Amino acid sequence: MPSVSSETVFPGKGRSPVRIVSLAGHSGAGKTTLSEALLVHGGALARPGRVEDGTTQSDHTDAEKGHGFSISTGVLRLNAGGTDLTLLDTPGYADFVREIRGGIRAADSALILVSAVSGVEVGTERVWATADRFSMPRVVVIAKMDRERANFHAVLADIRASLGGPVAAAFLPVGEGPEFRGVVDVLAAEPDSVPGELRAPLREAREALVDATVETDDALMNRYLEGEEIAPEELRAAFLRAVHAGTLFPVIPVSAETGVGVPELLTLMEKGLRSAEERGVLTGLDGQTREPTADAPASARVWRVSVDPFVGKLAYIRVWSGTLRPGDTLRNTTRGVDVKPAHLYVVSGKELTEVPELRAGMIGVLTKLPDLHTGDTLADPAHPIEYDPLLLPDPAHTVALFPKTRQDEDRLGAALTRLLDEDPTLRFAREGQTGELLLSGMGDMHTTIAVEKLAALGVNVDTGTPQIPYRETIRAPSQAQGKHKKQSGGHGQYGDCHLRLDPGEGSAFRSEVVGGAIPGKYLPSIEKGVGDAMGKGPLAGYPMQDVHVAVTHGSYHDVDSSDLAFRTAGALAFRNAVEGAKPTLLEPVMLLKVRAPAQFTGDLIGDLQTRRARVQGMDPEGTVITVTAVVPQAELQTYSADLRSLTGDRGAFSVKPYGYQDLPEHLAKKVIEARKAAAAG
Repeated sequence: MPSVSSETVFPGKGRSPVRIVSLAGHSGAGKTTLSEALLVHGGALARPGRVEDGTTQSDHTDAEKGHGFSISTGVLRLNAGGTDLTLLDTPGYADFVREIRGGIRAADSALILVSAVSGVEVGTERVWATADRFSMPRVVVIAKMDRERANFHAVLADIRASLGGPVAAAFLPVGEGPEFRGVVDVLAAEPDSVPGELRAPLREAREALVDATVETDDALMNRYLEGEEIAPEELRAAFLRAVHAGTLFPVIPVSAETGVGVPELLTLMEKGLRSAEERGVLTGLDGQTREPTADAPASARVWRVSVDPFVGKLAYIRVWSGTLRPGDTLRNTTRGVDVKPAHLYVVSGKELTEVPELRAGMIGVLTKLPDLHTGDTLADPAHPIEYDPLLLPDPAHTVALFPKTRQDEDRLGAALTRLLDEDPTLRFAREGQTGELLLSGMGDMHTTIAVEKLAALGVNVDTGTPQIPYRETIRAPSQAQGKHKKQSGGHGQYGDCHLRLDPGEGSAFRSEVVGGAIPGKYLPSIEKGVGDAMGKGPLAGYPMQDVHVAVTHGSYHDVDSSDLAFRTAGALAFRNAVEGAKPTLLEPVMLLKVRAPAQFTGDLIGDLQTRRARVQGMDPEGTVITVTAVVPQAELQTYSADLRSLTGDRGAFSVKPYGYQDLPEHLAKKVIEARKAAAAG
């Protein structure tokens, strides 16, 4: 449960504007450990916590402590050199993309962490692309420099090759691995003042950094090309302006464990990264603009929602313009409703602190407002504006839910409503064909955490592999008659029709009856009978598709014919005809896109071949490759965990439905036998 206190002095008042910085990167790059080191060096924490011990400020939930990694974006506050810094420690797992993208969008700048051992990974590229999309200034941190096999220059080359953009080393390491003991400021250090082995690398790095810096300033570039020597203080100012504008991405080596490089990083964040007011004019969907200042009309976006069992719903907002005060009416312009927050909070770790106002450039929390959802825009009703929504990918992994008790079944709906409200990347549906309750998320870890959250809400479920929604179809034309004739005294029942079946895309029904052999009023009844029969195919009882049906002939009785009789006759005729139409079992297939380091290409292709995949293409991009394939749904049900194992958690994937294809005969036989056994049992 978050602890709640109050603060009478507005944070940041009378000091430099707040800088909101997102920490992003691949899982295991060291974001949470670095955030602890920054808190310590900024004086906000006496000593750092450890991820392994569950004692860090940002990973404070039971789930995060239990699993040992970030699940949600942690919000942390510190002061460095008189500047208020808000750190958004985002998760690394791609499964938690809502938290990652929300945390980046809510910030003004980003620290992109890259492991000094692993280099650029899929998660690195993913967050880099997101930062690129919003032209976000960023500092590249080569972390874990104290680890065995750390290699700063190899990783720097990897960053340049894979990520692109104006990347340059602003600091060089003194030693690597266990010998990492310091950093050298590339612009400030003189070659004679560094160890001999660093002099040549320093000259090379300085030349690259000076070139990258002057390229961001036309006047400076002209002077530089004319051979004029640029004064160190002028060069430093130009460097900081470039970092601030996002036209130069400096690289710094750091060890969060030992603290080496952390003070220099903190200074770079304080002096080089932009504040909220300095990011420029904000533009809404309709072209309206807002100045990101405290005296502009109020506007904010909900970038994260969580549900605490004790406090209730927490809506994390980024205030983009104006000033919010308790009791102010705000228009949710995304949904067209008004809200009136009674209390305003700032957050650091698990601590909520009540404040008298939230101003432009702050991260705040609103509580107990059910009409707020991730991505919603809040605005002054007199000056409404709506910002673009948070774009999120479709789920890639699905599990079936089986409530353990009747009580769990009764509570499941309400609990899922809370869960889906908190996390829009989760989806829930009852599968119409199988009747199963299906929960879909971004990966197996995502659905695992979701099930744990259900348990915390008092709903216990087992999970299982969803049934595959097979279908049936025909591969040859066929004709047959269906006659329903019954006499039982009084009026009887009489319906007679001839059907022709043809394979075809989609399902269709038409009449070719001539001469009034069957009155038109009975054709809808025949069509209903055909629909009844198609709902349960001849092979394994799965629904049928892609069958074109034509009524060609028939007969009727003036007295005994009825809608029911012709409906029965239509079903009989269809079943008789389908026996000679080469019925076939179909399986659903998915379009799969996998991104992973190119070194895993052979393993990826080999694995896909075992899954009966049809590879559509391979697109190399630097050190990463994207493989596109059409894969049977049945072969992807464990793919999230399998890909993690195959690539050492360095791969990511997406899937979307791609239609149906014939199930191979040997597999179809197994499916049919299993269905018959289940029906008999």
